[in-house]
Formats: sequence, structure tokens, C-alpha cells
Amino acid sequence: MYKTAIYRDDLFLAHDPGPDHPESPKRLRVIYDELDNEDTGSRFIYPQFDPASTDTIELNHSAKLIKQIAATAGKDHAYLDADTRTSADSYAAARLAVGALIDGIQRLDRGEIDNGFCLVRPPGHHAEHDQSMGFCLFNNIAIAARFARKELSMKRIMIIDWDLHHGNGTQHSFYDTDRVLYCSTHQYPYYPGSGSVVQTGNASGEGFTVNVPLPGGQGDPEFARIFNELFAPIAKQYQPDIFLVSCGFDIYDGDPLGAMTVSPAGFSYMTRIMRELAEELCGGRLLITLEGGYNLTGMRDGALAVLSELCGESVAGQGLSKKISTSLRNAAVECSPLEQALSMQKNYWKV
Repeated sequence: MYKTAIYRDDLFLAHDPGPDHPESPKRLRVIYDELDNEDTGSRFIYPQFDPASTDTIELNHSAKLIKQIAATAGKDHAYLDADTRTSADSYAAARLAVGALIDGIQRLDRGEIDNGFCLVRPPGHHAEHDQSMGFCLFNNIAIAARFARKELSMKRIMIIDWDLHHGNGTQHSFYDTDRVLYCSTHQYPYYPGSGSVVQTGNASGEGFTVNVPLPGGQGDPEFARIFNELFAPIAKQYQPDIFLVSCGFDIYDGDPLGAMTVSPAGFSYMTRIMRELAEELCGGRLLITLEGGYNLTGMRDGALAVLSELCGESVAGQGLSKKISTSLRNAAVECSPLEQALSMQKNYWKV
């Protein structure tokens, strides 16, 4: 059994974009309710953690943006763009969400935990340097990666993003550097419109952005092939000091915003691959953070599947069977977008 940290706080439930908004507190509540069950929740560590400081957030965002979001504090409703709304406690929740990832990276660096899952809101991977968008206020994972580089002297960081939507903010944060490798699967063309297969980085970052744009309809076998044949081989060549994962459950079969068909077994499998890669390459350092996901069943079952693999035990019946694991490791289903990505990435990696 692994020492798996879960980052949770009721403040994340207080961020409320409004009753008609898909990024509802209910998304997180269904997971927290499962963790409140002693049989499930007792397997994990629940660290105390603090909000991120302004200086830390400024590692990835402009002072202007931070001031804009801070100005929403205490206001019942505010709009940062047409889709991105705040409530009275949203700024505080956003700072605490960043703080969760910062604390998780530090504990991994000190060897206090084996891995962790930041069950936070608001999500982050769409937030740009000076713009909140796509339900995201601050880019939690990008700030954490910059913190790991600056404060913990980590030389190479690998980010895997399996959210339905492309993480434009994360890609743009590291497009010109080889010190952070960004790999994304996403439905395309779809919001926010970025993430084509030809976007591979710029200057010293060329080859360190890996996009696998998918048309929709892809499920467990297709995602298994992407991880087995593209992400895992690249990771073994890159040799990162830590893995960070933007985990979106909106690729779940039945999510109202997407057209993917991933099951809990698929989430288990991707997590297992990430855990095994982390154990092989960087002392097990793996931190996952919540992004999207708008089907409540998918949120609950997907989170339990991920947690089962992180802690190495079946959680609420969500353990991945050996039969399923073997099947996905040997998946041979046709996946044309993967072939296109492989063709592009052969310019930079042995894949």
C-alpha cells in the first residue's frame, strides 16, 4: 500500500459559479461523500496546507490578473469572461487550490508521501498568464511546475493532461522551454481551439509539446495505446524529476460536454501507467490534480478508480483486474490520430 495524500477542503465547495453552471460544487461533493465513508477514506493521508502566496502565483501569472481576481472576493457574482464566473469565496478557493499542489510537490520532494491527488476547485489548465478562462482562475499545475523548478531545483518536469479540453494555458506557459514537457490528449477541434498535432513547441521548447488531438468516440483501448506507444516511451527518454497530471473526468463515457467513451477501467489503467513510470524514473513522485468532468457518476467512479491505483488497493470495488490491465497493455485498436501524433513526434523522440 502506498502513502497517498488527498488534498481536500470545504472551501473548494464554496466556489460557486451559479446554479446553471456546469462547473458546480456537486462535482466535488460526490467524491468527498465517498471519502467520508470510513472504509474508503481511511486508506489515505489528509495533509494540512495553506493558500499560495501572491509571490508564488506570480511565478506564472501577471500581477494584473491576480489583482483582477482578488477584486472579486466578497462579491456574490462576477464575470472574468463569458464562461468563467466567481462567487464571494472563489479567490480564496483559487489560492488554496494552488497551495494544495505546492504542498503536494514539497511533500513528494521530502519523501513524506508516495503520491497524491489534489481534489480541488476551481480547475486551472485553461488559465493564461494574464487571463482567466474556461472555468479556470489560476493555472494550478503550471504554477506548481514553476515552483518545482525555482524552489526545489527540479530540472525536468513532465505534465500529462488527459482532460477532454486542451490545456491551452499550460501549453503556452512552457511552449518555449525544454524544462517542462507537456503532453495532452483532447477532443479537437473543440474548446479552446488550440492543441493541433503540429503544435510541438518553439525555440528550445521545440519537441517538448506533444498533442494528440482526437475527434471523439475514443475510449479505453485508444487511450491505452496513446499511453503505451507515445507517452511512456517519451517519458523514459525525458527522465523527468516528477510527473504532474491534469486529470479531467470529462472523457468519461456519458459526460455531457464531451464525446469520449472512457470507463473507470480506463482511468485506472492510465493512472497505473503513470504510477509505474514514476516508480521507474523519479522515485515515485506523482501528483494528480482535478480539472474537468461534468457527469456526477463519472466524477465519483473515475476518482475512485484513480485513487485505487494510487494507493495500490481496491477502493470501493474500483480496483483494476489483471485481465483488464493485460488487455489494455496489448490494445491494438485502430487510432488514426495516434498514428499522426507518432509521425510528428518521430522528429523528436524514438517512438
